[in-house]
Amino acid sequence: MAHPKRRQSTTRRDKRRTHDKAATPVVALCKVTGEPHQFHRAYWYEGKMYYKGQVVIDTTA
Repeated sequence: MAHPKRRQSTTRRDKRRTHDKAATPVVALCKVTGEPHQFHRAYWYEGKMYYKGQVVIDTTA
């Protein structure tokens, strides 16, 4: 197997990793509440947790 003779510098390593950054998350609007949220994520709105347009947890009771 190939084995480097010298340690690769941090600058060279970081240049290679410039494209590995996380992309901006895609935001959707809920059809029920109209609230912006990330896809496939539950979110809180007025004391209730919504997922896929349905109430999952209600803390207002």
